Parts: sequence; structure tokens; C-alpha cells
Amino acid sequence: MRFGIVVFPGSNCDADCYHVIKDVMQEEACYIWHKETDLQGVDAVILPGGFSYGDYLRAGAIARFSPVMSAVKEFAARGGLVIGICNGFQILLEAGLLPGAMLRNRSLKFICDQVHLKVNRTDTPFSHLFAPGEVVKIPIAHGEGNYYCPPEILEELKANRQILFTYCSPQGEVSDEYNPNGSLANIAGIINKEGNVLGMMPHPERCSEEILGGTDGFKIFASMIKWAKEASR
Repeated sequence: MRFGIVVFPGSNCDADCYHVIKDVMQEEACYIWHKETDLQGVDAVILPGGFSYGDYLRAGAIARFSPVMSAVKEFAARGGLVIGICNGFQILLEAGLLPGAMLRNRSLKFICDQVHLKVNRTDTPFSHLFAPGEVVKIPIAHGEGNYYCPPEILEELKANRQILFTYCSPQGEVSDEYNPNGSLANIAGIINKEGNVLGMMPHPERCSEEILGGTDGFKIFASMIKWAKEASR
């Protein structure tokens, strides 16, 4: 399987994602510069974390206009797997590939910490290797991770089961006490209606091998790989 990792000016997690795909998952990986319009025949796209264009205007607002995003939109429309991590999630929102927007953390401070997430669905390309209701521990590092959407959009997300990950306690309790940034409904990650585009604020690439102190992020990439390989048979 071949992953394309999009690199914007200001991306700083692109090498982390490349390492996980190439060295940990033992799959093909390539970098795709933001000015490119050809996705080089990849099977999945990763929009990595960082500070694209310095987060000027607001996070992801300028990156949405990069030439590569037109190709990403077309790829997603054909059913291609797309995952946006942290700044990548912000870009997906700004580009309209996912609904909603990101606000500054309610603390108005940058947060770098470990958080627990509850896996709400196990029938998606990104989560089918998890157990139903499984709680995972994945790091976050962001200043604008406070997810917001209008009430009617939130109802759609719930009705369509698009809320894939929610912030929770180590035991799986979902409450404001365990919400690190003020996100509506404790949302940590959502998918589109078709289920092939995921945006999440936590960084699975930072916990995909034991040397980093945890492997809970491994299953997200492993799920994508298994799903794509089975779909191509």
C-alpha cells in the first residue's frame, strides 16, 4: 500500500508520519509537496500536523487553497482514504471535507499532553481493528483544538455516527472533566458521511511504537492498511 504525505510550508509532523508508514508499518510512503496536483497514484493520503503557513489568519485557512487540495478533494470523492492529523484536521475543516470549525482552546493556551479517547465505532477504515468502546491513550499538541459546529450539524454528526473519537477518562467516562480543549460533545475526531475521511486532533503517529511509550496509534494505520488491501482484492 502506498501512502502520500502532504507537506505544506510549516508542516512539522510529516517526517514522523513517513517514519511510521515506512519503518513501522513497512508500507510505501512518499512526500507530496503542497504545490503538486498529482497524488502519484497513492492509496491513502495523510495531512500531517504542524503549523501550515504559520497558522496565519487561522489554522488551516491558507492551506486549503494549496494546489494539492483540489487533488485531495477529488481523491476523497472517489472513495480514497484521507486522514488529517491535528493541523491536518484543521485543513480538512477549512477545505470543507469535514463539517465544523476549530476555535482556540478554552484555556487560551497551547496544550501538550496525553489524553484518553473512546472509540465509538469499529466499522470504519480507521477503526475496525479496535474493540467496541475501547479506550486508547494518544498525545495531543495544539492551541486550536476546540471543535465547534452549529447545533444542527452536531445532530447530523450524531445521527450519522460520524463522531469516531471522544475525549474520555481512562475508564471511558465521557464528561467535561476529561475534555482538554473545550470541544463540543468532547469531540476528538470525526469522519465524513461516507466514512473515508477522518480528521482527529490527537497524534497517532506519536504512539505507534513501543520506544515512544505506547502503541495505541498503531491500530489506526493498521486498520487503514488492512481495509485498503481487502478492498483491492
